[in-house]
Amino acid sequence: MPSDPRQRRAARHAQPAEDPAASPPRKKPITVDRITEAALQVVATEGYDALTIRRVAAVLGAGPSSLYAHIVNKDDIDDLIVGRLYAGIVLPGPDPARWREQIRDVYTQIRDQYLNYPGISRAVLGTVPTNLHTLQVREGLLAILLAGGVEPRKAAWGLDALSLYVSAYALEQSLVRQRRTDPDQEWVVSREELLRRFAALPADAFPHTRRHAAELTSGTGHDRFDFTLGLIMDNLG
Repeated sequence: MPSDPRQRRAARHAQPAEDPAASPPRKKPITVDRITEAALQVVATEGYDALTIRRVAAVLGAGPSSLYAHIVNKDDIDDLIVGRLYAGIVLPGPDPARWREQIRDVYTQIRDQYLNYPGISRAVLGTVPTNLHTLQVREGLLAILLAGGVEPRKAAWGLDALSLYVSAYALEQSLVRQRRTDPDQEWVVSREELLRRFAALPADAFPHTRRHAAELTSGTGHDRFDFTLGLIMDNLG
């Protein structure tokens, strides 16, 4: 405390110094990267159906209008989140002797990325990707097919078929997982229950279904995924 009375009086009436710790923290600026991360957070925790500009803005603690300085619309967010997933894909150098194995490996990586974010493959279906990361993966896949001796048009159409299947497969898997957690979705049944139901079908109307029920319900894990990729690639070259 100052010894001079005038200084003591002045100190009493002075505004207290601002406490930095008491100051409200400054908001982080909205950026494309933060929008992308927030969008992926929404999909990972709530599913793709919950992804809206308003929901992303809420995660960022901002209003929807603040996002429009960085994005055009919801489709723009779709392109960003798919590009972020594809940025994590490891592309091998094309090896003509191993092109089928390399194609399967890259699409397995893509499948697993999709499955980490329920329903996110819907962002790919019916759209033309423009994100550089997405285009780089497609370029790498095309290079592998061409190195394997696949004719260019067949390679291009083959990539469309493979990409469409992987997206649809991941979407189906996500829907099944979601419905298994919903008590109202009792139609998702086990293999044992399917076998029981097939066995109960009228033999005269469903002879093949009854006889081959085991084959119709066979496959564990991603067996059918690997089978279908092989089926497509075997017809490419």
